[in-house]
Amino acid sequence: MKTVSKTSARAKPVAKTPPKAARGFPTLALERVLIQSCGGLVCGVDEAGRGPWAGPVSAGAVILHHDDPPEGIDDSKALTPGRREALEIEIKARALAWGVGFASVEEIAELNILQATGLAMCRAIEAMAVQPVAALVDGNYRFKLPCDVQTVVGGDGLSLSIAAASILAKTARDRLMIAMDAEYPGYGFASHKGYNAPLHQEALRTLGPCPAHRRGWAPIRALLEA
Repeated sequence: MKTVSKTSARAKPVAKTPPKAARGFPTLALERVLIQSCGGLVCGVDEAGRGPWAGPVSAGAVILHHDDPPEGIDDSKALTPGRREALEIEIKARALAWGVGFASVEEIAELNILQATGLAMCRAIEAMAVQPVAALVDGNYRFKLPCDVQTVVGGDGLSLSIAAASILAKTARDRLMIAMDAEYPGYGFASHKGYNAPLHQEALRTLGPCPAHRRGWAPIRALLEA
């Protein structure tokens, strides 16, 4: 009878999975490099609300004081609603300039969501009291804006200015969706902010779409065509 030696039967050691690197926090490093190359003020730009089924898309633009940025600025998605609201106040009080812009549901339908996002970004920059020479924009799409553009993939986790812009865009849109919940009750806009959620799906089946819904979105279009 064939025997199996202890050596051959011994299980191979399992390779240990290396620990995940801790996520870094955004800094002003990208801003400083771009300032040196463009010779002027640099803002961060980010959007909120490209994916929801209802409501506008918003954008924020911020030029931070490099010697006095508020502490705790981070990607808005990494912050609690209360922390975002507190930082919004500080950013507006201490930034060199800031602006928020929107593109409506009608403009999204007319232009498409990508171009409507660019329109909201233009409006955010144009709303600032001081105009930048260049913008750091979250993502990889080079929007046509009123200044030079440098795209930054994952920018809201790398650039302090983009992170600040993400906070302003998110808090402004959230407030608008809460107000929209009172205008169009029953859809739960105050809780899910227009995104896909079980409550939202059930309300659409029961009530049908309201004027705040993006009727070109597949789930909404399907309901209208049923």
